Amino acid sequence: MDSENKIKILVIRLSSLGDVLLTTPVLRALKTKFPHSSMHFLVKSQFADAVRYNPNLTDVLEFDSNHTDILLKKISEEKFDFVVDLQNNFRSRKFIRQLGIKSYSFKKPSLKKWLLVKTKINLFKKIESIPEMYSKSIDGLKLDSKGLELIIPAGIETKLNEDKNYIGFCPGSQHFTKRWPKEFFIELGNELQKIGFTVVCFGGKDDKDLCGEISSGIEGSINFQNGNELFNTAEAMKKCKMILSNDSGLMHTAAAAGVPVIAIFGSSVKEFGFTPYGIKNKILENNSLNCRPCSHIGKAECPLEHFKCMKDISPGFVLDQIKKFIATL
Repeated sequence: MDSENKIKILVIRLSSLGDVLLTTPVLRALKTKFPHSSMHFLVKSQFADAVRYNPNLTDVLEFDSNHTDILLKKISEEKFDFVVDLQNNFRSRKFIRQLGIKSYSFKKPSLKKWLLVKTKINLFKKIESIPEMYSKSIDGLKLDSKGLELIIPAGIETKLNEDKNYIGFCPGSQHFTKRWPKEFFIELGNELQKIGFTVVCFGGKDDKDLCGEISSGIEGSINFQNGNELFNTAEAMKKCKMILSNDSGLMHTAAAAGVPVIAIFGSSVKEFGFTPYGIKNKILENNSLNCRPCSHIGKAECPLEHFKCMKDISPGFVLDQIKKFIATL
């Protein structure tokens, strides 16, 4: 492919929030490799804000499963030169077949993941980030040293003071086995309050009850949970010294906002590639267990009913790690 040709590229990553944000280093790399290209991004509507104002994109196409025929017609009329499929699942592959366009696909380490989860055989020779895995979709694509990219439009206000000692909590995650216990967040938050920090709780619409309980249990804390208002969340995160998060989309939002992150990993492990990218970070995990990972995405309950992967990571230990981490910032 000639980088001087004016080509049209379609990038597909339908979901979810973290996965879409993790494509942004690849978008920069594609624009560097094909500087005269017109690049369009296909994503589910609920995650479109993650790339809506990305400077490397010409257009953001919002996927609606109820109107795929209309979308197919529109994309066909665009006459793309090729597709970069960073989703690589049944839906995206079917979509590309219907378009009949040349495609390059994300090479998922599915077998390695399955072996690690089911047999604990680890064939991951090194830990690679998801952007690094994405970049292998096209030979010779080179990532830069920058991190994730989330463009926040002007005029977003948070009403958080610039000079406050804020520490953000992101206690939610789609799956139970990725969530540090809420009572641990509350205990830790009150200890942080005693030493001069103000806790800000972040979450989306599914985290309303969780953030409400945690915030109400921490003296002086601020509940910034909202109805999935990504730009407001990211702008408020930028006021924090650091973010404490589970392995979740908001962990990647914090990284995209340029905020240092401490992440607590329960059922997930670093080998899967979903660590905070391009930002100062620390992963806290219980490496003494031979049952981790129990899933590559998370589970609704601990299969062994002890949940030691999270329960053995005490609030006192996390507090000590936060103190040490902040001292390095």
